[in-house]
Amino acid sequence: MRATEPTRPRVAIAHDYITQRGGAERVVLSLSRAFPEAQIFTTLYEPETTFPEFRDLDIVTSALNHIAPLRRDHRKALPFLAAASSSIRIDADVVIASTTGWAHGFNATGRTIAYCHSPARYLYLSDQYLGDAGPLSPARLGLRALTPFLKRWDQRAAARVDTYLTNSSIVQRRVEDVYGRSSELLFPPHSVDVSGPRTPMPELEQFVGEGGHLLLVSRLLPYKNVDAAIRAIAGLANERLVIVGDGPQRAELSAMLPENARLVSGISDEHLRWLYARSRALVAPSHEDFGLTVIEAAAWGKPSIALRAGGYLDTVLEGFTGRFFAEPTPAAIAEAIAASRFQVWDVPAIKSHAHEFSEQAFAQRLHELVDGASFPREGR
Repeated sequence: MRATEPTRPRVAIAHDYITQRGGAERVVLSLSRAFPEAQIFTTLYEPETTFPEFRDLDIVTSALNHIAPLRRDHRKALPFLAAASSSIRIDADVVIASTTGWAHGFNATGRTIAYCHSPARYLYLSDQYLGDAGPLSPARLGLRALTPFLKRWDQRAAARVDTYLTNSSIVQRRVEDVYGRSSELLFPPHSVDVSGPRTPMPELEQFVGEGGHLLLVSRLLPYKNVDAAIRAIAGLANERLVIVGDGPQRAELSAMLPENARLVSGISDEHLRWLYARSRALVAPSHEDFGLTVIEAAAWGKPSIALRAGGYLDTVLEGFTGRFFAEPTPAAIAEAIAASRFQVWDVPAIKSHAHEFSEQAFAQRLHELVDGASFPREGR
């Protein structure tokens, strides 16, 4: 008789909200490729503002998704997200929750692996999250009123998680400090296809020319420090900066662009490949928990000029794959940009560094955890 093959665990994927184009959403796409039969559960899903690949996936949303203004701006949903997250029921043996504050609180019948990009910034790093918002601003006052309730909800959700994975050393320490939980460090993968089609952008062709521009890929939020990069480039007449991103600061940042900077939003992967391929370096001035863009740049053989903080300490090798600046000020960024121009970079070595963050290694470790090869049950 033929031996009966063991039944594979039923896996589901959870994510806070799928309304943006960012590193966390790329991780969810990597998870879906690792577990192609898994349903994806989320509070909000807006196909028009996230990666088009999500259209082909089986996505289950909360009732909150029926409210269009919340899909278009998930920040407006903050008072309702705890209840919406608690209402989601997932029938699976294992849930892999990609989370920065909500998906680890979805109700699962089986075990939960939380892949934590960071504990919620709005709760534990609120000054960084709110940026220059004044003490009497509606955003700060509203968050202050909600914080006690949301912290209690968040701590209860974290206690129900079976195993924590974290995407960088700084987040690993943050999870221990905030939740009192140990975690395994598992770097997120890059999924850059450098052989894919590249499509020039007509509105940027003259500006980009033969290439050699600087590239900044980021959500447009206060802690990303895009404004500091714009001010830095304004004083460097021989440099050009292309910013790719969207977010609440878009209008403000667009208004302050100098002649040697451009900002574009919602572009395709084909356009982004064209911009990466022709760039000379990536500028990364933000406080990142991991910072996937520096790995994406490395896949193209491009060095990064990055803030010496956060996840970049794990992903940028100074003098080898990039150059650090000490603080996110225009002067420090400008000095690092100017110095990088005279450095000779080993392009094959930079590309080799990116290979260490492969999707294959990421998926293999997750399969080991799901199949129980190394699955410590803790925290319940």
